[in-house]
Amino acid sequence: MADLNCFTEEHIARQLETAPFTLGFYTLRFYAEEGRPVNKVTDSIVDFYLYPSGGTLRDSRFNIILYDSRFDTYRGFKPPHLSRPQE
Repeated sequence: MADLNCFTEEHIARQLETAPFTLGFYTLRFYAEEGRPVNKVTDSIVDFYLYPSGGTLRDSRFNIILYDSRFDTYRGFKPPHLSRPQE
């Protein structure tokens, strides 16, 4: 089974299925080096924040580190929290 903490677009999508959604963003967790997500195992796992209204992934200081139209609601992305059962 793939380690979902390794940074890939597929792992972003998979984490979004269960990631908490608060204040307009999803909290995702990835291995990191120098504050940036990486696709390999490291000693640290860091929180990153995906804003679907704009398709941006941000670091812990909320600096934009990635734009991906695949996760942009203005480009047709359907946020998974909208189809989750209500608690």
